[in-house]
Formats: sequence, structure tokens, C-alpha cells
Amino acid sequence: MSTPSKRDNLDLATTARAMADSAPAGTLEKAVAGSVAVTCATTRTIDEARSVLGGIVPEELRQPAIELLERLSAEQE
Repeated sequence: MSTPSKRDNLDLATTARAMADSAPAGTLEKAVAGSVAVTCATTRTIDEARSVLGGIVPEELRQPAIELLERLSAEQE
């Protein structure tokens, strides 16, 4: 019997993009979700995405983006 597969980075990107699209323009929430969406769409694994997000400047964007990635990836399990 096979176990259900986890969502991949493109699934996470789609979820983050929907969050960004629904966030008010100019907000930190929109910037964070947009960053996660682009990062997940352009990386193959959660670890790669986490590494890329770790390079975001400023810190005010970096930490919430990493936290959003962690939350979204935990929801997929």
C-alpha cells in the first residue's frame, strides 16, 4: 500500500501566491507570501527554498517568509 505523496514546491507556490493575491497591496503580508511563492516556484525542494529565503534582506521580511514556508510545508504532511 502506498502512502499519499506530499505536496511539492509548486503546490506550496500556488498556495503562497493565493495568499499574496488576497493580501492588501503594500503590506508585509503580501511581500512575505509573494517571496515564498516565487521561491517555491523556482526551487525543487523545501530545503532549497529555505536556503534561498535565508538570504532575503531585510530581516523583517526574511524571518516571516521562513516561518510561512515552515507553516505551509507542515500543513502538507
